[in-house]
Parts: sequence; C-alpha cells; structure tokens
Amino acid sequence: MSELFRATDLHARPVTDDDATPEDILRGLSLTVNTGEVHAIMGPNGCGKSTLASTLLASPEYEVTSGDIFYKGENITDWTTDVRAKAGMFLAFQYPQEIAGVSVIQFLRQALSARKGIDLSVLELRLSAMDWMKRLGMDSSFVDRYLNEGFSGGEKKRNEIMQMALLEPDFAVLDETDSGLDIDALRIVAKGIREVRVDRPELGILLITHYQRLLDELQPDFVHIMVDGRIVKSGGMEVAAELEQNGYEAYRS
Repeated sequence: MSELFRATDLHARPVTDDDATPEDILRGLSLTVNTGEVHAIMGPNGCGKSTLASTLLASPEYEVTSGDIFYKGENITDWTTDVRAKAGMFLAFQYPQEIAGVSVIQFLRQALSARKGIDLSVLELRLSAMDWMKRLGMDSSFVDRYLNEGFSGGEKKRNEIMQMALLEPDFAVLDETDSGLDIDALRIVAKGIREVRVDRPELGILLITHYQRLLDELQPDFVHIMVDGRIVKSGGMEVAAELEQNGYEAYRS
C-alpha cells in the first residue's frame, strides 16, 4: 500500500468577479489517502465538503490560497482539471449537469479517448457499457439517451458510477453520491461501487456524504468529520456512530 493522494494544510476560496475578497472555505484541511483505501468525509451543510471536491479536481470556481495537493507523489496544486483527469482522478458530481445533444455513449467515447489515448469504436464501448448497465440495473438503451437529460436522480448517480467503472481512474471523489436516492437506488449504487473496487482493488476513494446509511453499505476504512473547512476528527466506523449520537455541535470549537 502506497500513498496515492495527500492534501496538506489546504486553504481555498471561491473565485469572484467583484473587488471583494471572499473568505477561505477550506481552512487548513489535511488528508492522506493510500491506494485501495476508502475514506468518508461527513460534515454539516456549509462546512466545505463540496468545495473540497471541486478544489481537488481544479474547478475554476475555486482557488487554492495556500497549502498543497499531491497525487502519486507529484505536487499537482497547479494542474488543470483536464490534466488531473487524464492522470486518473475522477469526480462524481452531487448535481450532474445535463448536456443536450450529446449521448451517454458519445460522452464516454470522448472521455475514454482523453483518459487513455485510445479510440474505441462505439460497438466496443457499447459492449463494455452493457455489462455495467446490467450490474447497475439500467436499461440497455440508456447509453443512447442525452447525457443526464430527463434522468431521474437514481439514473444520474448510476451513470456516474458507470463512468467511474469504464474510465478506470486511480482516485475517485464521490460528492454526495447518495443524495436524492431512495433506499433501493442507494443499494444499487453502493453495490456498483463495491463491484468497481473488486475489479480495481488499488482504487482510492474519497466519499463525501451526509448519511450513515451509505457508510453502512460500503464500510469505509476511515471516517473523517469536517467542520468549518477542516477535519476535526478521524477514525473508523465508530466515528460515524459517535456522530449519529452526538451531532455536529459536539465538534465545533
């Protein structure tokens, strides 16, 4: 097991067009994820969880004001989103965007071409996708629909997991993959994540969630509590149980 990802004393804030300088949302966050590990981050609304996800994938909406991000031993703090994605970093969005006129299969083909430098035929990709659509309880015609257009919440999240499976990243950030899912859809998505891990045991996952039910399904190696832009407590599943009992107020300074 080796270090895959590390954030060191990370500070980040929104990028704005006006003259006012916004306050940092991430305020000294440090975290290390080794190969094959699943880390879960839990925290109240507004604590910076989604800011962290966006910052790790270099969203232009946020800027790092201090601290560093390392990936596979390299300092990637200044790397752009596309470079990070090609290097094997993946983000499953909390609210996946609709892209009219672009089918799921077309999107996957372009993404795979950029990620791996190979130009799969639509037929080859369709065959690979069919296996995952079956595993995720999706109709075989799903890949011919426009990306996220008219998708239910469960379909959007299952599509994100299928993308993760086919793109074969080395480090995946799953931003509230369980939001908006009923218990049956949650179990399907969790099963898909488990099956991706079986196929790719070296995959490191950073799971951002509000709810213990997803943790119960995935049993992460580490659980971190995030409050006011930093991690205030880390441990195993006992931390989630403690949080369930005490709430977030117990961890505010």
